[in-house]
Amino acid sequence: MRFSHQFPDRPIGLCYHELTKYHPTRGAGRGLSVSPAPPVTVYAASLPRVQLPEPELAGGLGLWEAIARRRSQREFTGEALSLQQLSQLLWAVTGITSRQEGYSARAAASAGALYPNDTYLVVNAVEGVQPCLAFYEVPDHRLCVLAEGSFAGEIAAAALHQGFLARASVVLVWCAVVARSAWKYSDRAYRYIYMDAGHLGAHAQLAATALGLGSVNVGAFFDDEVARLFGLDGEQQIVTYLTAVGRVRS
Repeated sequence: MRFSHQFPDRPIGLCYHELTKYHPTRGAGRGLSVSPAPPVTVYAASLPRVQLPEPELAGGLGLWEAIARRRSQREFTGEALSLQQLSQLLWAVTGITSRQEGYSARAAASAGALYPNDTYLVVNAVEGVQPCLAFYEVPDHRLCVLAEGSFAGEIAAAALHQGFLARASVVLVWCAVVARSAWKYSDRAYRYIYMDAGHLGAHAQLAATALGLGSVNVGAFFDDEVARLFGLDGEQQIVTYLTAVGRVRS
């Protein structure tokens, strides 16, 4: 996309917005010319996996009460989440809620049901799981351990040195596979990618509230540093949003 010729005096964000508008007489502008991406990111079978407990599908805090209680909280105690809590959190954010004729619907809405945002985790304190970097494998409801060890300091430093991320029990990191959305939506795909990330962040905060946990969504981070932490290229796989979750003092 070249902005300078058409809009020499406008900010790049406004140029993008203008060039990707839908109009009755034309589409969203020039495409990205990318091939369809695999619907699911797959890591090597040799990496260790952690099977998550089955999520609860009924009961718990009511939706209206969860909405009323939801607040952004940063004063985490550093205490561990249970594996059941992590399971429930991930399912409520992006887990499979129904399977019909080979199609799987997920908890949060996604433009075109393309689900471009993959869920990565910095696990700091979860019972039964050693500190690690992990990837949430949605179809099997399990974690794929990408790297063992504590990365609490690294994720805090990569997010503009916001120390509460190091004290969170887990940090959810959403990274979008651009081609997964651009295959259908061309240049307009970035709009939908970030909309989808917002859906995930909202689900994360409501789910955390329902579990009696604190959470805060984070949009301030060094993009390339977070991407490198998970071995992503930062161009075709872009970091879109973070949510820190943990126990807080009552």
